[in-house]
Amino acid sequence: MAECGGGIAHRLASRRCCVFKELSFIDRRRTRNNFRNVSMIPPFKKHLFGTRWRSLGVSYRILSMDAREKSTSTVLESSKHKRVPVFVVMPIDTFGADASGSLRIKRLKALTVSLKALKLAGVHGIAVEVWWGIVERFAPLEYNWRLYEDLFRLISESGLKLHVALYFHSNVHQHRKWGVSLPLWIAEIGKSNKDIYYQDKSGLSNADYLTLGVDRLPLFNGRTALQCYEDFIVNFANKFEPYIGSIIEEISVGLGPSGELRYPAHPLGDGRWQFPGIGEFQCYDKYMMEDLRIAACQVGKPEWGDRGPQNAGCYNSLPPGVPFFEDGQESFISDYGRFFLVREWYSGKLICHADAILAKAANALKKYQQTVETSVLLVAKIGGIYWWYQTISHPAELTAGYYNTALRDGYDPLASMLSRHGAALHIPCLEMMDNETPPSYLCSPEGLLQQICKISNKRIHLIGRNANERLDKTGLRQILANCNHPQAEAVRSFTYFRMNEKIFSVENWNNFVPFVRKMSSDY
Repeated sequence: MAECGGGIAHRLASRRCCVFKELSFIDRRRTRNNFRNVSMIPPFKKHLFGTRWRSLGVSYRILSMDAREKSTSTVLESSKHKRVPVFVVMPIDTFGADASGSLRIKRLKALTVSLKALKLAGVHGIAVEVWWGIVERFAPLEYNWRLYEDLFRLISESGLKLHVALYFHSNVHQHRKWGVSLPLWIAEIGKSNKDIYYQDKSGLSNADYLTLGVDRLPLFNGRTALQCYEDFIVNFANKFEPYIGSIIEEISVGLGPSGELRYPAHPLGDGRWQFPGIGEFQCYDKYMMEDLRIAACQVGKPEWGDRGPQNAGCYNSLPPGVPFFEDGQESFISDYGRFFLVREWYSGKLICHADAILAKAANALKKYQQTVETSVLLVAKIGGIYWWYQTISHPAELTAGYYNTALRDGYDPLASMLSRHGAALHIPCLEMMDNETPPSYLCSPEGLLQQICKISNKRIHLIGRNANERLDKTGLRQILANCNHPQAEAVRSFTYFRMNEKIFSVENWNNFVPFVRKMSSDY
């Protein structure tokens, strides 16, 4: 599992850049009550929020959710229990090139010993990232699974189970030394048509993931992007059928950058964005813009289809003074703002994108769901966008595609969609605490986690993960508490991010082993 945007951002925030320390216009300490959001806002009056910018206060009345978005999901049987199996993610540099240039498993003997040690410590399984850019690298429909056959066999022989993440993104910008690009034949298409990638308002492309605007366009040697994803998933299922439901217990399907269902609104590696910037909307490739024009005409407002919000700041803007994220004309709560953000477009397109991919994945895995003995869990991953969470507009979430504000629950429609496919939600930030985040940025990883737990309760399973590497007792204790939250269903499993030499140092190992054993047993 690649790093989530929230986790990397938190590490950047720890630098405490002095330019942000003088944010005198924001109260230093805020608390977010256990409100939950609404999908529609009544006609607003002047000065709806009292001041043009403030964090969420305790006096706001939360209205009921729009009937269109009330969940029709099947209620799950209670999974309240204490045992939470732990998976550990493989090292980022698991594979390396040999003298001939062919990829192979690096440090095979050391890896074998590490796997056996994790098994003895009580770890349930290993999470393996299966990259589109490795398997279908050179030509369309030419799949080479050799590396993963060897790796899966090694893990299985160590007595460990598997969580497999099928990834359709690149992580080159995050890990230039060990990064995996998109398939080379996809990159060749991108050289002549940069609109297959997401673009910001300046026309800069993000080549880490195909824009959802090409989901249904046959631009890839006669196939659509959705067909490419489906063919990969089906080929994987056929190749590893003996493992699925026995060794392979969970299959995560990548839905965007870092494998997460979101837009690349906070790009890393090229200097455009720094924490705690609000990010930028990513809808300026020609295919998404054409879709926006059609949507605007359908609501009788063709002038809304020329471009995205022009008053939404830039990557590193802070919310105060950015009109789109305040109250007023053409803000996020205006008629235009709701048109752009609401489920029919920016955030809605994202959910439709996940819906289409997960439908194909669920169909490919349907035959493995017939009995409990062979059942495999389908998983979808989201990012942890927790900065500016204690504000009215939640601007960083909006640009990432989560239409979640103090006045609207943006994760409920997502949970409803996942429930239709029997998919679990992979959530980050289980190690994070509000009091460890910079107070000036109105962060609340705990509030975000609590919200998601509430809307998922008894509808979908949750799988947890950490956003930052934590091996100290405090961080591990926080994970344990969040995995067994008294007001929510226990998470089905936890994915520790990730295996490296630090985990095996004496002090860290002495913290990690008791943590795993507490997670993996009833108590």
